[in-house]
Amino acid sequence: MVIVGVKIGDSKEILFFNAGKLRLKKNLTVIVDGERGLEFGTVIDEPFVSDDKRYNGISNVLRIASRDDFFKNKKNLKDAKEALHKCKELVSEYGLHMVIVDSKYTFDRNQLVFRFLSDGRIDFRDLARELASIYKTRIELRQIGARDKAREIGGCGLCGRPLCCSGFLKDLDTVSINMAKNQGIALNPSKINGVCGRLMCCLKYEDSGYSECRKNLPSVGSIAHTPFGEGKVVSIDCLNSKFKVDVLNVGIVEVESGSN
Repeated sequence: MVIVGVKIGDSKEILFFNAGKLRLKKNLTVIVDGERGLEFGTVIDEPFVSDDKRYNGISNVLRIASRDDFFKNKKNLKDAKEALHKCKELVSEYGLHMVIVDSKYTFDRNQLVFRFLSDGRIDFRDLARELASIYKTRIELRQIGARDKAREIGGCGLCGRPLCCSGFLKDLDTVSINMAKNQGIALNPSKINGVCGRLMCCLKYEDSGYSECRKNLPSVGSIAHTPFGEGKVVSIDCLNSKFKVDVLNVGIVEVESGSN
């Protein structure tokens, strides 16, 4: 199977499609069979051959975009922008507590999608009906979170590198405070929260590594035997496989895992 990575619109997410027998190259615009219908996208890298089972069932690149496709997409973008302004006006009229983030037509205009931020559940049925009567197409109002918004905007994390969510992470999994505790990070919001105000995504995909390192280490507060005597574990350094023990009449000693 010939696989090609494609970006749809302004999204930073890379979607993979089966290129079939089409001769594609980087920066070429294409029409693909997306989740919600036809989509206009851009090839972001050279196609590659793969028999990886992860790509089984992926959709196809239907054709290389034509001149007419290019102008149709341009009109869709213009009309979606106008629809965004109209939707914001209606939200204000209905007094709905939601912030409309963006709007987008599918390439075939079978669907008009509005994404919004809200702190709770919103009854937008009347809004959806009015939008459908105006634009004569299927309307989808999709609630997104702060993490999704950060992915779209992009930026740099505390590490100085581009945000993981806007780079290589495809799925935004749930991140828990226990993951920060497992990694021995101070529970300071400025240290463990990303630019979105939520727990950093890297806590999730690094958690399994820390859990593996902890297997041969005692837990803080437990009693451990050391060459200097028995004492209470006061801290652990799981990456270096070391821990510190408070030994009576000796003080704090550092012990390597396996040497106690």
